[in-house]
Amino acid sequence: MAHSIEMITADDRTPLLRQSVRSHMEEGRKVDHVMEIKETNSEDQSRLQTSKSRKQIFDERFKDLNSWSTKSCTIFKVNVALRESNPDAYTPKLIPIGPYHNKNPELGSMEKYKMLYLQQFLQRKEGLDMESCIRKLEELKDEALKCYEDIDYKDFDTDDSTGKFVEMLLVDGCFVVEYIREDCSADEPREGRIINTDWMVSLVNRDLLLLENQLPFSVLTKLHDMTTHQGEMSFTKQVEKTFLSNLSNMCPAPLSEVTTGNADNMEPKHIRHVLLKACQPSKTTTSTTESESESEHSRKSLCWNPLQLFRPKETQGDTKHITLHGSMPNATELCEAGVTFSKVQNVYRSSDTNNTLGNRTVSLFDIKFEKGLMKIPSFEVVDLTETLLRNLIAFEQHWPDVYPTCFSDYVTFMDYLIESEKDVSLLRLKGIIRNRIGEDKEVASIFNKMGKGVAVSCEDFYYKEEYRKLIQHCEKPWNRMKANLRHNYFSSPWAGASTVAAAVLLILTAMQTILAFRADRKK
Repeated sequence: MAHSIEMITADDRTPLLRQSVRSHMEEGRKVDHVMEIKETNSEDQSRLQTSKSRKQIFDERFKDLNSWSTKSCTIFKVNVALRESNPDAYTPKLIPIGPYHNKNPELGSMEKYKMLYLQQFLQRKEGLDMESCIRKLEELKDEALKCYEDIDYKDFDTDDSTGKFVEMLLVDGCFVVEYIREDCSADEPREGRIINTDWMVSLVNRDLLLLENQLPFSVLTKLHDMTTHQGEMSFTKQVEKTFLSNLSNMCPAPLSEVTTGNADNMEPKHIRHVLLKACQPSKTTTSTTESESESEHSRKSLCWNPLQLFRPKETQGDTKHITLHGSMPNATELCEAGVTFSKVQNVYRSSDTNNTLGNRTVSLFDIKFEKGLMKIPSFEVVDLTETLLRNLIAFEQHWPDVYPTCFSDYVTFMDYLIESEKDVSLLRLKGIIRNRIGEDKEVASIFNKMGKGVAVSCEDFYYKEEYRKLIQHCEKPWNRMKANLRHNYFSSPWAGASTVAAAVLLILTAMQTILAFRADRKK
């Protein structure tokens, strides 16, 4: 059987193959294009959802800021720079007050004492109960919330967090008001008080002075006024009477003049603020007018070390405009440069049983230097000293409305004056420092650590004039020469007598030589 085979060339079949491939490719392109559009739409939708989600998150954050302002905050958490050298100085040891340490399990034992003082508070006035007190404090709730730097409502473990916050204000506020009122009561014997042991009184007094352990003063005065009786002193006066005795000679004015005589008429923000106002000096050491001082303060800059500034060129004989520069010499170096140290007399001491707050004539800040003599108020260092100073400094550092920052400037000045236990020993022998805590190196350590993290104003440094005078004195060669003579040849009576005898012998020997020389020439 014969087969016929039709021969077809490859060229004749190629166009069919190319057409098929082309159609498949075009379909593929269409599909890819559609997928690209879908992917683009999907990415746009995802980006839009992410943008909306981010916007919602930040809207919530911004919403929380609407009721908060840095200007209204007055009860702060101490910053890390101040806290790290001694965190215990800012933490209550016995009684937590306010929201910051409210949930500390180690302080839970004081809850029964808070209840006892709350019960005593409610019994002061007929018809007074928890509900009426809470209604009164509800009026201050929003204002009180703004006073705190950071509050997490979850810490109160309740759905009605703001209601729990008001309850905390009532319980803690009644404790503070009743404790201070009890302390100021002359009629009630110590044995009849709820807290009547020395160790508890000491720790409660300490804890009520901590910056993080405060309640708004408006809350405390509200509670006090709700139960006040005729003839009772104001709550501000009660606070001063209770706590100023713990501040040794830090308060410059008699107690009766503390509040009315102070130029700062701002309403106190909390107990710590009351005492800071009481301790402010009546006048600053600067010679500028009040308006110039305010203007200078408004544009002042902060630096960590006010004594590390440059010194501009001076005109001849012009030493009035010397700026702070270099590093201030310590007490030992100043002594070697001819500076004499003297304690200020008539300074109140907490250990004086026959003294009263009204007998003080100088304050802690009255450091003066004139003609080689530095006068420093006598200062007693006890166990509570570091905690008191640190919390006063912390309030000055955190709240911009405090001026002048006397405690910050004082500690900075003393930090440079005291570099080692040798400096403390020198000041202690002069009667300036009264060490009640142990070795001199412990006192040196306290001042050196307190100075860490403290920012002070370069322009408004409280002791700038004293610093300038010190530098002028130390830079005069004659003063250093006199100091060397005193140190090397007149350090004791015997050394002085030996030096004088040697000088007399030298003079007599010189005279004998001269006379002998003249006699030889005559011959």
